[in-house]
Amino acid sequence: MKHILAAIVMMATLALYAQETTDSIQKWSAGRPDGHAPISVMGDHMHGKGEWMLSYRYMYMNMGDLKQGSDDASFADALEDYMVTPTEMPMNMHMVGAMYAPSDKITIMAMFNYLSKEMDHLTRMGGTFITESNGFGDIQLSGMYRFFNRNRQSVHAQVGVSIPTGSITESDVIPASAPNEVELPYPMQIGSGTFDTNLALTYLGQTDQISWGGQLRAILRFGENDRDFRYGNRQNLTGWFAVKAADWLSFSTRLEALVVGEIDGADPNLNPMMVITADTANSGGNFLNGGLGFNVYIPKGALKNLRFGFEFATPLYQDVNGIQLKQKETLTFGTQYAF
Repeated sequence: MKHILAAIVMMATLALYAQETTDSIQKWSAGRPDGHAPISVMGDHMHGKGEWMLSYRYMYMNMGDLKQGSDDASFADALEDYMVTPTEMPMNMHMVGAMYAPSDKITIMAMFNYLSKEMDHLTRMGGTFITESNGFGDIQLSGMYRFFNRNRQSVHAQVGVSIPTGSITESDVIPASAPNEVELPYPMQIGSGTFDTNLALTYLGQTDQISWGGQLRAILRFGENDRDFRYGNRQNLTGWFAVKAADWLSFSTRLEALVVGEIDGADPNLNPMMVITADTANSGGNFLNGGLGFNVYIPKGALKNLRFGFEFATPLYQDVNGIQLKQKETLTFGTQYAF
């Protein structure tokens, strides 16, 4: 928490310095390919009064092999203490969003998502099996307020809530339960089951050819869901840098530090001795991720303000609690249209 507060103070200081040391009123502009952050960053920009934006993102995230703390671990290591270990977990997420600005200082946003997950398993006896889950996730609603926009720099804050519309009772058949279904462990659930607060502070800057930004974000969870647990809080600090290669194309690089808390409580329907993903001690950790991407922007014509974005991200460092699947590559594609 101390690091997060320090980051907030630093971003606010930079913003105030930029505001107070210039007589220029030239505003930060979204009308260029790097006018939006890398496509994986949410709530990175705002809109002018009366403007709408519709967006679609597709994210593919893969997890495979195991980590114990910051060291690699083998499946045999996990099977010494558990009957089953996961070996791989690909996830697909489709996100649809809408933004509207009732004024130049306020933008409201809603986001809906659909997830599909698959997890491969290995048993202590050498058997293998796969479980699957899919469905609509939690709905995200938020509002953003711009503190200032001058000297080609902008700062805005975001306050939102996550409505627990996603399932936390996803079930599937496993060899030990056939032909009956059993409830799946925590990573295979679709929603959180709790009303969660989403807070963010974003700083943006640009020159004629380059742009940069930073975002501090926290997801804070309160209470317990109907299964007597809540997922851990999440705090991340993301920074990015982009180069405008043409009026329609930019390239970006991004660095993210992420802290995820342990699951609090426990689902009484899960046996923590059966599989590592059912043991809450094997949840949360610290991560450092890097990403490379590009944005395509149509500046004029019938499709003016239509955007396409892509980013490839990979973990640079990960230190997990207990023993967990190792995070691997994340691919994000997206399109955005403002009108």
